Amino acid sequence: MVYRYSAKVRERSIGPTAPRKRFNDQDLAQSESIGSYSNYSNKAHPLTNINDNNHLKTYEEDVKNLFDNIVPFLKKVSTLQLEEDFVDQAKKLSLKELGFELPNHLLEKAWVSSLDMRGLFAWCVFQSQQKLSSRFFNEDPLNGASDKSETKSFQDFLSDCGFHLLDVTPCSDGRLAHTIAYVLRIPFGSVRRRSHAGALFDIEKTVNRWVKTEHNRHRENKPNSVNEPTRYLKVVIYHFSSLDPSHQGCAAHGSDDSLAASSGLKRLQDFREAVENSFCCGASVDLLLIGLDTDTDAIRIHMPSADNETLLKNWVCAMDVYEKTKDLSPDEAMKKVFEIVDQSNKSSSDDGMIRFISRIISNNISQIDYVKQLHNGKYPDAGHAEHFIGVGIGFKEVHLRNLTYFAHLDTVEQGAPDLDVGVKIFKGLNVSRDLPIPVVIRFDYSGKVPGARDRAISDCLRVNKAISVRYNDLVVDGLLHTLLTVRDRDKKAPAEVVGSSLDVSIKEEH
Repeated sequence: MVYRYSAKVRERSIGPTAPRKRFNDQDLAQSESIGSYSNYSNKAHPLTNINDNNHLKTYEEDVKNLFDNIVPFLKKVSTLQLEEDFVDQAKKLSLKELGFELPNHLLEKAWVSSLDMRGLFAWCVFQSQQKLSSRFFNEDPLNGASDKSETKSFQDFLSDCGFHLLDVTPCSDGRLAHTIAYVLRIPFGSVRRRSHAGALFDIEKTVNRWVKTEHNRHRENKPNSVNEPTRYLKVVIYHFSSLDPSHQGCAAHGSDDSLAASSGLKRLQDFREAVENSFCCGASVDLLLIGLDTDTDAIRIHMPSADNETLLKNWVCAMDVYEKTKDLSPDEAMKKVFEIVDQSNKSSSDDGMIRFISRIISNNISQIDYVKQLHNGKYPDAGHAEHFIGVGIGFKEVHLRNLTYFAHLDTVEQGAPDLDVGVKIFKGLNVSRDLPIPVVIRFDYSGKVPGARDRAISDCLRVNKAISVRYNDLVVDGLLHTLLTVRDRDKKAPAEVVGSSLDVSIKEEH
């Protein structure tokens, strides 16, 4: 295999908590199946997994169609509202075209006043989101659950690289919602993902998650024993636009690419310092900064050195690697990827980090081809095109680009900047077309903890009330609707609906 040669790489200095790692024959077994498929084999890069691309394409189209079909369907419904059997016709049509029925209480008043199209639109979005959630948890269409062989294999690869947990924070921009399953091609069951505006994660809460991880290693040997010299890998993914860098970059950083990168790096460094100040240098974590071009899905990885420092201007661009390796055989291409990554180290990262970065870049090559083959290299929706705002804690089921804008928060007051950005985006996407902003509130809980479900429901109600107060004008005009959901994170079960602004009882109270 292509990685055997790496054992001869020059000697490297190793950090105090960074064990030396070597390549073995199992590192990139995926290359054995690459290039054996037909559909795009004459055009694709030798490292592109055509089978995965076709599967991901089918899933994306299936899910996006759930939402894209809503407006055309409602236009048909609007022409039927004067028919004598309107309610029956509308319900049968929705079942046939969308896979669910419309509610009677939104249809039966059509003969008295005009049909509540805003309410119906929000209802359809919420029902589509529930179908997405049900399919994701019941069928695992992305083959990324924690018990899948692909997930276990990737976890073994992480461990062999010297990492016991991968914690990733992408920006909450909907154009990064597919980062794990598509852009990086990592099984979602192998990753801890928390999205934040500008990728500026909460340091204190991340330290607490680090503590919980290390506690599990001490008490339960999960994901591995504390005696194994592995590290916690924290990754930040900021974004930029190659097509329109001045306007379609990260809104949280004013579309300033350098600011987005430097702010992400500063947050990573502050997290590491917080851990080391609290638990000494032996508790050090590893850091990685990645940039994502939202027009092409190509990534650039800022190379860390052996002492875990990152130089903002020293990165490896996956698109450049793509061009340099596209005419090689799969084995030659994979070897070249490793050489490019290794030679980009000005201060010599440890082998484990080199292997991890090489794997991520080779994975991203499949996504570059995905965008090339489906969108001629660049997405047609360079800006936002999300379908709903996700508020709270959860949404493990969302892994598609421009499907959801995330506002990760415990309270509206605390998360107001993130939520305000989302509402501003949807004023352009929906309100400008006289359509409401659909907001799905989610709080995950642990069913192992007594009373956790009730507290999660209380959190939903509290956030829902705060949203109604903060955006009262939109709510009164029917231009913002909410769906309240909770989910037991300890089970493979979809989200549970516990309330909605479209419920009969809520509407009657008004």
